[in-house]
Amino acid sequence: MTETRLRGASAAPSETQTQAQPSGGNDARSVTGEAIRSAVETIYRDGIVGLQGAFSREWVDRLREDMMTAFWAAIQRPGGAISRGPRRWYIEVHPENISGFLDLVTHPWVRAISEAALGPDYRFVEIGFDVPFQGARNQPWHRDFEMPRQTRDEHRLTSLAFNMTGVDVTEDMGPFEIALGTQWDDGSDWEHGMFPPKETWARYADQGVRKFPRMGDISARTALTIHRGTQHASPIARPVLILGVVAGDVANPDEHDLALSRAFHDSLPPDVRAHLLCRVVDELEPITQRHDIEALMMGAE
Repeated sequence: MTETRLRGASAAPSETQTQAQPSGGNDARSVTGEAIRSAVETIYRDGIVGLQGAFSREWVDRLREDMMTAFWAAIQRPGGAISRGPRRWYIEVHPENISGFLDLVTHPWVRAISEAALGPDYRFVEIGFDVPFQGARNQPWHRDFEMPRQTRDEHRLTSLAFNMTGVDVTEDMGPFEIALGTQWDDGSDWEHGMFPPKETWARYADQGVRKFPRMGDISARTALTIHRGTQHASPIARPVLILGVVAGDVANPDEHDLALSRAFHDSLPPDVRAHLLCRVVDELEPITQRHDIEALMMGAE
């Protein structure tokens, strides 16, 4: 197993990330055509790429507060949070529950990576967060969904997940571990197409790279790359925001249910609204979490 901050172990730092300004990622070097092409190539090779200092630490302080406020509200209602293993939960939220949502979806690097990897009609379809607490155990190795036909037949990625940590991740905080390059493993004979059999786990452990991002860093990954959350011994929770984006030709409102209040939707710039796959409603309702397969399987180890 290899330990890194955000970059993949098989590539030099210049190939996987650019140091952006800590005040908010305004460094133009991170979004040049060459930098974005290199970043997308790294996603296709390793499954993940990162950008340091995309947002200020003060911005992330507000993000962490938003996530933990949403967690404590969700955990108190039936179906509000879904288990991803012992002492670990996933909570999907409404975009307007995240005060920095507009900053996130308009960040130049997020926009450029989305368009370069998924095409100009990319759509944001989900926002939520994963949060482990002290006592969370190693998850089984998994991917987040079955490999789509387009990926298997055309060698084309159709979705990405952008991740942002709410804390500086340390070894005892159950860091995210990813087996680089495994997004191309077929998996058609795996349980639900997502969970490789235990006899293959040693291979993924050998390829595993643990990530130690700091507040303000952001990563883009394909959720097909085999990964897991690891044992969390720290008394400090480690919330991580997850923003899901898909290619326009696979955007399906039956699979995603992003909802915006009419007032919030109308407040967004037109070019942002054009990249949202969402319902516009007069009044938001509490979200009942889905992703039942992960909830069933995450206690497997």
